[in-house]
Amino acid sequence: MASGMILPIGEISSYHTKWTIKARVTAKGQLRTFSKGSSSGKVFSVDLLDKEGGEIRASFFNDAVDKFETTLQIGNCYVFSRGNVKIANRQFNPCNHRYEITFDRDAIVAPSADDAEIKAFQFNFTDMRTLQRKTLPAKVDLCGVVTSFQPVLSFTSKDGKDLQKREITVTDDTATSVVVTLWGDRAKTEDAKFDGKPILAIKGVLVKEWNGGRSGSLLQDGAVVFGPEGPEVQRIQKWWSEGGSSQNIEAMSISGGGGTGARRDLKEGTLADMRGVVESMPEKPEHYNVVTRLSTVQTRKQGEVQPLTYMACTNPREGTALFCNRRVDESGYCQGCGRNGNPAPRLNIRCRFVDFGDSAWLTTFHEAAEKVVGLTGEQVKGMEAEAPPGAGDDRKIDECLKSRYYMSQPFQITVRAKTESYNGEVRTQISCVDAKPVQRREHGRKLLGEIHTMLGAAVAA
Repeated sequence: MASGMILPIGEISSYHTKWTIKARVTAKGQLRTFSKGSSSGKVFSVDLLDKEGGEIRASFFNDAVDKFETTLQIGNCYVFSRGNVKIANRQFNPCNHRYEITFDRDAIVAPSADDAEIKAFQFNFTDMRTLQRKTLPAKVDLCGVVTSFQPVLSFTSKDGKDLQKREITVTDDTATSVVVTLWGDRAKTEDAKFDGKPILAIKGVLVKEWNGGRSGSLLQDGAVVFGPEGPEVQRIQKWWSEGGSSQNIEAMSISGGGGTGARRDLKEGTLADMRGVVESMPEKPEHYNVVTRLSTVQTRKQGEVQPLTYMACTNPREGTALFCNRRVDESGYCQGCGRNGNPAPRLNIRCRFVDFGDSAWLTTFHEAAEKVVGLTGEQVKGMEAEAPPGAGDDRKIDECLKSRYYMSQPFQITVRAKTESYNGEVRTQISCVDAKPVQRREHGRKLLGEIHTMLGAAVAA
């Protein structure tokens, strides 16, 4: 095929045996090795995009790796020919094409002048509601508002590598959010870029089940685009500005490294059910999901102001990316880590929750507490610092907390009850380990189901 006879990527199929395409490399995977029987090999992949908007995955094997791995660079244009076309493996191939290409020793790849008609990225966005139903693991492109973000965390991996990560929460117009982890230089993007609830387009997010929910991780060959353009962006921006920012958001990801996750022993119940478990002194920890409302936060004890925050160590636990979270002294030293703990404020509060038949005081730690009171640890710490000595009920923090009491929006809290021995006395400790707003539609369906079950039992009797 002559160099002028360029086939659009969208027309590539197994019926074309000779073809030439001109495309931009929009993503490039890491070189990896593999074994198959007694032989071994190596491979890397690139995503290719042409001016018609066609996108396809191409993989280079063995001799083709030696010839082209250093030649092919993200953002550059090339002409490709002499590749083999096969049906795409949808589990590992995010490109919106039925086929994919493999290149071996016969491949021809030649650099081409940059073509302004070929875009830098082609996004195939998956909305959050669809993502909830996808078979995992799944590689997707996402578009949404950054509703929150965490500071950069530096830690050492099990194999001794120094790593940096940052978690951001992305929400779209399905009123659903997911946490996406950024790595390396992307994680170190300045905080100001994430301030102000910007809209991002994120290409190449690997979504897996984590801690009982779904969380994403941006792959090395992925990309983050601030201030993207397109109809999806306009739709999400309009939703956010016309009331989406005040909607109740369903969280697809569950925070907290020690959360309940997809526990098989997680039960649905009431505060009365939970109280019965506590009185039975269970041998193993018991977990309940309970629909409640916040009644009170303990801000005073015996007339004295009760601190709601403490300064915690944010060094990673050994062998993990989880925070230490132990209390540090006034100098920032952590006894557990034996070094300065890069302290950050953490919430540790006593909350009184109520449901239709009972109430209970529960210790509520940082992640769950932030969701319940609608404030971050930094915000609470700041308001505590603003309170004058001997301040009464006029403290700003007290007013903010009161506005959350008996809200029309109930919470589904996850309660853990476990037996501990303290000074020779065995007792059951109960705490709130997670919280999220109740999804009224789903909760309503569940209640209707229970009513139908009770009516059926009454008729049968």
